[in-house]
Parts: sequence; C-alpha cells; structure tokens
Amino acid sequence: MIDFLSEYRLSGLVIGICTFLIIGLFHPVVVKAEYYWGTRCWWIFLILGLIGVAASVYFSDVLISSICGVFAFSSFWTIKEVFEQEERVKKGWFPKNPKRKYKF
Repeated sequence: MIDFLSEYRLSGLVIGICTFLIIGLFHPVVVKAEYYWGTRCWWIFLILGLIGVAASVYFSDVLISSICGVFAFSSFWTIKEVFEQEERVKKGWFPKNPKRKYKF
C-alpha cells in the first residue's frame, strides 16, 4: 500500500486527508471532554500527544510518521482548546453539564 502511494505520488494527498480527518475528529472531542470532565482531562491529551510523538519518532515510514505527528500535535493543541472551551461554556456559547459542578 505504501509502495502504491509512493509510486503514484499520493503520499502528500493521504497525509492531507488524514490531517483533515484528525483535526475534524478533535473538534467534537474537545466539546464532549469539557462537557463530561471539565478541564481535568487535559492530562489525557498530554499522554496521547507524547505517545504520538514517540510513535512518530519510532516509525521510519514518512506517511505513518507524519500521521502520528499530526495526531500528537493535535492532541497538544486540544489541551489549549479544552481550557478555551471552558471559557466558551462560561460565556453561554455551549451548554453546561447539569450533573457537574462548575467553579464559576
């Protein structure tokens, strides 16, 4: 499969599609994570990011390594977004979880 992508010069296209899908996946994850766990879940994304960095360094194939790197830094970016999501909830842009106590 990797040889096919390299032969027809499709690796960049696949990396772009995977980047789009990974970033698109993280948007609802941020909303749901903040809704159910608040900002306490930031360390989960830190661990996922570190695993992604390790996987990116481990794999020698450019395609797999790139996708792991995109996943890693999307996980790191999600840490920031979880805290910003809390601010959006505070402003009333997103619903509060009625089963959870908020510090604001």
